[in-house]
Amino acid sequence: MRKPRHRSTAVRAVITTVTAVALGAVGLTACDGSGGNSPGPEGSVSATKPSPKPTPTWDTSPRSVAAVGDSITRGFDACGVLSDCPEVSWATGTDQDVDSLAVRLLGRSGAAKHSWNHARTGARMADLPGQMARAAAERPELVTVMAGANDACRSSADAMTPVAAFRSDFTDALRQLRRTVPKAQVYVMSVPDLKRLWSQGRQNPLGKQVWKLGICSSMLADPDAVDAAATARREAVQQRVEEYNKVLKDVCAEDKRCRYDGGAVFGFRFGERQLSHWDWFHPSVNGQARLAEIAYRGVTAEKPLG
Repeated sequence: MRKPRHRSTAVRAVITTVTAVALGAVGLTACDGSGGNSPGPEGSVSATKPSPKPTPTWDTSPRSVAAVGDSITRGFDACGVLSDCPEVSWATGTDQDVDSLAVRLLGRSGAAKHSWNHARTGARMADLPGQMARAAAERPELVTVMAGANDACRSSADAMTPVAAFRSDFTDALRQLRRTVPKAQVYVMSVPDLKRLWSQGRQNPLGKQVWKLGICSSMLADPDAVDAAATARREAVQQRVEEYNKVLKDVCAEDKRCRYDGGAVFGFRFGERQLSHWDWFHPSVNGQARLAEIAYRGVTAEKPLG
């Protein structure tokens, strides 16, 4: 029997036809699934899964607070002469007349359990790295910083901490925190306007007597003297405070989880009610409450203030 002469040609034709149909089906599916104006299949991942929201860098409701700094954060001279009163601290105090930052954020019972005050009266910026290391051991979600007044408040203007050393110590303090708690937030309060504190306190005879004990001599010595030398001394202290605040702002800006208060404390006009009636220099209970307000506004703001 003779074999069909065109069998191979017929087979090839069938294969070609089947392949073309299959490729057309695949192309149709691909077009329907991802191209043109056709919607994706009902219930597909792309149709139902929402885009993830980015995690905010700054949490406006931290669940624990640690404080570092100096006598202001310890409530020095707010309750009695030449003594600490941490219960009225603007940062972590429990006194109801202050409503500290910790109380405002965590509630009174939460503040008692989840806030820590590592500030020390007399501390300078050189002491901050050690304080920060102790604060980091608590693994807080927020650390408050208020330091620098004692670097300007020295026995004389010449004894003030150099700006470069101030910067180095503050930078080191942040590094200490980051080694243990890399995601902790830091809120930095500016150094107060010491010259304004002098101008307010010098109106009170009792305050001037207490100043003779050695409180911030670089600014407060000879409080009634207004000669050229005294004026130049106070201006030098004021300029150094402003330089310290610039350091706090600049170093903080290099850390994405750090906020500076925008100069809010420096710009606050402490009056008679806000100054301790024991030394007319440190914040009173009312002054501590005003500091707590300033800090709370800054910590809970969606964007940095100032």
